[in-house]
Amino acid sequence: MKRITKPMKRFVELVRLEQTLFALPFAYSGALLAAGGWPTPAQLFWVTLAMVGARTAGMCANRLIDAEIDARNPRTKNRALPAGLITPRAVFQMLLVSLALLALAAWQLNPLCLKLCPLAVTLLLAYSYLKRVTWACHLGLGLVQACAPIGGWLAVAGSFAPAPLFLGAAIFLWVAGFDILYACQDIEVDRREGLHSLPAWLGAEKAFWISRAFHLGTVLALAMAGASLGLGLVYNAGIAVIGSLLVYEHSLLHPSDLSRMQKAFFEMNALVSVTFLLSVLGEVLR
Repeated sequence: MKRITKPMKRFVELVRLEQTLFALPFAYSGALLAAGGWPTPAQLFWVTLAMVGARTAGMCANRLIDAEIDARNPRTKNRALPAGLITPRAVFQMLLVSLALLALAAWQLNPLCLKLCPLAVTLLLAYSYLKRVTWACHLGLGLVQACAPIGGWLAVAGSFAPAPLFLGAAIFLWVAGFDILYACQDIEVDRREGLHSLPAWLGAEKAFWISRAFHLGTVLALAMAGASLGLGLVYNAGIAVIGSLLVYEHSLLHPSDLSRMQKAFFEMNALVSVTFLLSVLGEVLR
């Protein structure tokens, strides 16, 4: 049993499977709003598999592409791949399996999802290269994650509408905003390695202000999504809670003190995601 569970534990740590919690509730929310209630069990099943496949593929690609850089970064050198605890071949195989799972889920959902699958794959694989050429790499990650609510909506509705685009904009700003904060940990490493990030370019203090502006935009975009669908008190109360959580997240950090990054990044952002799903559930099912 240990021979099975130990490699599995290493793989879960490699792809940070728990971070799927950031995006999956937004995919579910997009599906709920498109259905105006519960989607079918089959739709929820395939949306879940699509998100797990996409998230796992993206992380596998990121770990493979950045393996040498991670090995030279004191913060990441003990990750499974640079530490030699898992082989590049095994990660590549899981990448292929995850992409196949994403394609299968898209095929099972509807023709539009299948047509857009190559675009999703391109975004997933291209993100990790952006920091080699531009400080806008944070926007690339935000764009990848913005696919979650849009994809959830398309999985049920099979067509575009303003609401999922507002939701996508909100997630774009939210993820880009917290990725900017997270990148403040690696300013010196990025500059030494010739990598691009907004904190490495402008410094932590200016990067913090840009992150705050992005998160203000997140709340506004969520409010616009609700207004476009005529959502009411429960949804708007959830948005108010999310705004408070983002304010608290920023209060935990300072350009000269990132010691509470784990709490700010993982705990607060997980709460934001779950709060949004609960507000959508409360609105569409009341």
